[in-house]
Amino acid sequence: MRILVVDDDPLTLHMVVYRLRQCGHDVISCADGEAAWQVLEKGAMPNVAILDWMMPGMNGPELCQRIRGRSDCPYVYIVMLTGRNNPEDLIAGLDAGADDYLTKPFHLGELDARLRAGKRIVDLQNELISARETLRIQAMQDSLTQILNHGAIVDRLLREIDRAHREHQPLSLILADLDGFKSVNDSYGHVMGDQVLVEVARRMRACLRSYDAIGRYGGEEFLMVLPNSEAAQAVRLAERIRVAVSQEPFRFRNLAITVTVSQGVTTWTDPYPIPIERLIQSADGALYLVKNSGRNGVEYARFDVHAEDAFSSITATPTRVKQ
Repeated sequence: MRILVVDDDPLTLHMVVYRLRQCGHDVISCADGEAAWQVLEKGAMPNVAILDWMMPGMNGPELCQRIRGRSDCPYVYIVMLTGRNNPEDLIAGLDAGADDYLTKPFHLGELDARLRAGKRIVDLQNELISARETLRIQAMQDSLTQILNHGAIVDRLLREIDRAHREHQPLSLILADLDGFKSVNDSYGHVMGDQVLVEVARRMRACLRSYDAIGRYGGEEFLMVLPNSEAAQAVRLAERIRVAVSQEPFRFRNLAITVTVSQGVTTWTDPYPIPIERLIQSADGALYLVKNSGRNGVEYARFDVHAEDAFSSITATPTRVKQ
């Protein structure tokens, strides 16, 4: 474990640090509370902190309260070292946020036992953090393709609309739909169809920038959110995606399956907040035109926003992108 030891008594500090390093711990030592706080502010957060109560400047309870006041770091198990043994003093230390205490002079074996108890708490904390992160990812991620699910990609779009409005930046969408995907399931089975979806998602994601977002919008539909992306840039990206999906067959065992994709693209460039439904409808309208004009292509829908009524007068004018 990483352990912070703070004590203004050089003998106690040396004894504790030496013992902890013998046990294999990563130890940070400080002679007073101010120095310890400076170390913590630099980001070197320990798993356990052993704090002397009485120190010049910032004492142990004050340092303990500062540590507890930080919400940007994992839980730190705090053991207070004190020469006081009055119940009122011990209660004050625990109320300041300490988890345990040792009364000076103390036996090093007792310190070892207290640290074993602290390690159990730290390990439990790490397990809870890991479990919470797993649940967060599961709540946002499509279980098959490992990209964002429907709810998460819509939420991302909402946040990017707000950002684009604040920063007066363009925002583009690509709505993609695999062509004739039902025939893949019918001909090769749903297991094979699932593998195709996984590979399509991988190829699409490989074409995107690190800060673009992609989600599974429906069964075989994918929605891509492109912050700070002009229309021409978004159309070029959609074409790269079309080629990446359709040019190389999907090979599974001894099968080679060719899949194509139709895509509708739209871009918002005006400094007006726009309802999310309008953007998606525009991209969907462009996608509909691709489907009705041969598939395996890209359509772009341009917004016209009239200042008199920025919301109701938004219209989409699709333009065919030649392949």
